[in-house]
Amino acid sequence: MLRAVYPGSFDPVTYGHLDIIRRSCNIVDELIVGVLNNKAKMPLFSVEERVKMLKEVTKDLQNVRIVPFAGLLVDFATRMEADVVIRGLRAITDFEYELQMSQTNNKLAPSVETMFLTTSIEYSYLSSTTVREIAAFGGDVSQFVPEAVAVELKKKMSTKGECNNEQPH
Repeated sequence: MLRAVYPGSFDPVTYGHLDIIRRSCNIVDELIVGVLNNKAKMPLFSVEERVKMLKEVTKDLQNVRIVPFAGLLVDFATRMEADVVIRGLRAITDFEYELQMSQTNNKLAPSVETMFLTTSIEYSYLSSTTVREIAAFGGDVSQFVPEAVAVELKKKMSTKGECNNEQPH
């Protein structure tokens, strides 16, 4: 049985993430989507909210588990008994960073391999940061995230007071 971990912040999950998740499901027997709780960052959504959204948008995928984690990725992968870490690549700049991380992870846990999947071309420009910025200014994010995520983004922005829907006078 081939088990893989696909780690990320998923703040929020985008169609680019879902592209990698769906394609990974066709390669491995079980995919564990690891939702990183990074104390150094201030995410828009809590880990619990991100897990909930991921569970909703992957509910049709039988071989996916959503699991929050903190700490080193290789420690999480080892705890999950994963053979492979899957990382998505959008651009050459992603590759440079991800190559360095995979080589470091290999030194820490030689039994855990890293597999890179290039994002489908229609999502190569997409990032959670961009989606958050569009949502913060009241823009339509429906072409970037599933409907359930767009609804949660709109709610979050209205409660945080960051949504700028007013037109200038």
